[in-house]
Amino acid sequence: MKIILSRKGFDSQYGGQPSPILPDGTLLSFPIPSSDNVFYKDLDYNGISYLDLITSLNSRSSINQSSRCHLDPDIYPSVIARKKGWKAAFGQTGSSLTELRKYDVTTGDLFLFFGWFRETEYYKGKLRYRPKAPDLHVIFGYMQIGEIIEDITKIPDWLKSHPHANLEKYYDAWEKRLNAIFLPTDKLSFAPNLNGSGTFNFNPSIILTKEGYSRSRWQFPESMQGIPISHNPNGWKKDYFQSAARGQEFILSCNDAVYDWIMPMFEAR
Repeated sequence: MKIILSRKGFDSQYGGQPSPILPDGTLLSFPIPSSDNVFYKDLDYNGISYLDLITSLNSRSSINQSSRCHLDPDIYPSVIARKKGWKAAFGQTGSSLTELRKYDVTTGDLFLFFGWFRETEYYKGKLRYRPKAPDLHVIFGYMQIGEIIEDITKIPDWLKSHPHANLEKYYDAWEKRLNAIFLPTDKLSFAPNLNGSGTFNFNPSIILTKEGYSRSRWQFPESMQGIPISHNPNGWKKDYFQSAARGQEFILSCNDAVYDWIMPMFEAR
């Protein structure tokens, strides 16, 4: 099994603010702005729109009533109305898809989705970032690959609302085999009591950022020191791993040390 650390959600360029670690520990990844057909105002968490959450946390946000987003990976079941048969899905295209193919990412491999997060709190009835809370890279969700759709004619009806199934936008990419949609297994092969995709609640096992360091400097168990990680093979330093400033997919093979690192994440669910 290969592990793919996949960077997703708001960053300093797209969105310009951290996604929130909500007071109950929910990790709510804000999808990046785009020209797709989903509006932030139409995404919902417990009766509150994503637009309201974003602007509550950042009154100067450029996100507004007309702002649309790229809802991908689409792993939160209840944030928007679903067609019958819906399941989680993740699309990839272009050079990032080429990199996944270069490393033979296939069924059975595991995406761990991470992004930029910060803890929040309610203050005078309004959600805000907790003062002095650090900026962190945190793993917020996962998907073990059960199926890869690479043929435009194989997209099922329930999946046609996914952004990577938008033929107007991605037709040429589909024709050139530079677009794909990943679907999950029913259950995890290594934890069959858990669904093949899902999200995590905030806990120490899913924090990538080393305590006291900038968010791009990651802490792994000592037993993983030196394990090759694609896109930044020279990232290993004496006491942390320096993640690449750019790039979406960071791939490593799952040996015993890596397995021991990921299992507490799923045990904590």
